Amino acid sequence: MSTLQKTTGIVLRTTNYAESSVVVLMFTEQYGLQSFIVNGVRKSKAKFAASLFQPLNLLEMVIYHKPSGGLQRIAEVRNSPAYTSVSFDFYKTTIVLFLNEVLLKCLKQESPEPPLYSFIYNGLQLLDVYQGVPSNFHLVFLVHFAKFLGFFPDNSFSASVEYFDLQDGVFTPLRPKHVQTVVQPYSGYIAQLMQLNFETMEQLKISSAERKVLLHTLVEYYELHVDNFGKLKSLEVLEEVLA
Repeated sequence: MSTLQKTTGIVLRTTNYAESSVVVLMFTEQYGLQSFIVNGVRKSKAKFAASLFQPLNLLEMVIYHKPSGGLQRIAEVRNSPAYTSVSFDFYKTTIVLFLNEVLLKCLKQESPEPPLYSFIYNGLQLLDVYQGVPSNFHLVFLVHFAKFLGFFPDNSFSASVEYFDLQDGVFTPLRPKHVQTVVQPYSGYIAQLMQLNFETMEQLKISSAERKVLLHTLVEYYELHVDNFGKLKSLEVLEEVLA
């Protein structure tokens, strides 16, 4: 039996269903990953606007929650908060599409994960209000997201411990014999990103070319540590926009 419950959610994917409905996959604050069927949303006089369910929109909802799982239903929904710039800023829109693809590949749990939810939710809000081009946002996101996925790098970088082993996620004084090794200055950039957050991300001063290499390095790190991560379709677009 379903009961009315309140939760907030982050839209991950919307798939057309039947003639006028959609199935929306969301990462919710109260229940983790959940799929919702929204009937008639593609009709001209729909109860809910289809635009509510764009990738990484932040929503506040009243839902009919079934503890048994399966498709859930939405009683009420609104943006919470509504984006003021993400939907209109080309740079931010491209970052959102990239992050959306990463989240779809990494989020697996149908159970609440409040710290992870807060990290994503607050990060998206900060991206929306950020003034200027958020060139390092996705880099900070990738490094700190790894903390919740269980492969945050160890914090032992120094002048004498300068190599970063992508396979083991550790800094080491001796260069590993395999090719999945990061050397200076990029190992130092990773160590710096570990100390930064979304408010201080501008402190990482790197060129567009260095940013591209660093991004590829972090994506490779995810490929090694997330099962079936595969290739990111949005990676090339992000590189072109932020070059």
